[in-house]
Amino acid sequence: FHSPMYFFLSHLAFTDVSFSSVTVPKMLRDMHSKDKFIPYAGCILQIYFFIVFGCVDSLLLAVMAYDRYVAICHPLHYTAIMREGLCVLLVAGSWLVCCGGALLHILLLGQVSFCADNIIPQFFCDLPVLLKLSCSNTSVNELVVLTAAALFAVIPLSGILISYGHIGASILRVPSTTRLRKALSTCGSHLSVVSLFYGSIIAMCFSSSPSDSNDKAITASLIYATVTPMLNPIIYTFRN
Repeated sequence: FHSPMYFFLSHLAFTDVSFSSVTVPKMLRDMHSKDKFIPYAGCILQIYFFIVFGCVDSLLLAVMAYDRYVAICHPLHYTAIMREGLCVLLVAGSWLVCCGGALLHILLLGQVSFCADNIIPQFFCDLPVLLKLSCSNTSVNELVVLTAAALFAVIPLSGILISYGHIGASILRVPSTTRLRKALSTCGSHLSVVSLFYGSIIAMCFSSSPSDSNDKAITASLIYATVTPMLNPIIYTFRN
């Protein structure tokens, strides 16, 4: 339980619980209340923590993919490479980068004006949806959102795919049933979580297009914000 994998898992578990806690309590309150409202300050806080925990989730999955790559492709050097100092640095760096990125979004959002009370067509304060309700120029905000999506979603996903590409090539170089079984045991749970997480993000992106109904967008967001974090610990429990 002191191995790097469990160190990363502990942070992933904390992030998943926190990620769901940002949206689920408010959603449940709205389901049992006629007054479905959120103050501006509450909306800003929800956006900030939603971005932070979603970003940390993405970076942690990339870090864990690198950990699996080292474990399978460089097993003899694993303890030397994945030393405690590096693990702490990777996790601390993920938190710092995500907190800084979320703060930048909030500072830019503070420059945006809203003309009146608005109805948010979501069960939480979603930044892109909020920008559409603004009555001022949001081109800078939208550019930062796209840049952040590339940095915190596309690049980590690319790193994960590259790591598993090397793992697959390593297994194919020396075909062995035992080696394949061990690789699946080591990587199966992580691959399942990655598929759920990035699959729900892709579904959110496609469902947010103007041609799709709002119900599809809400369903995709619900899977991303609640179902995926709930399933992650179940998947890793089965693995253990």
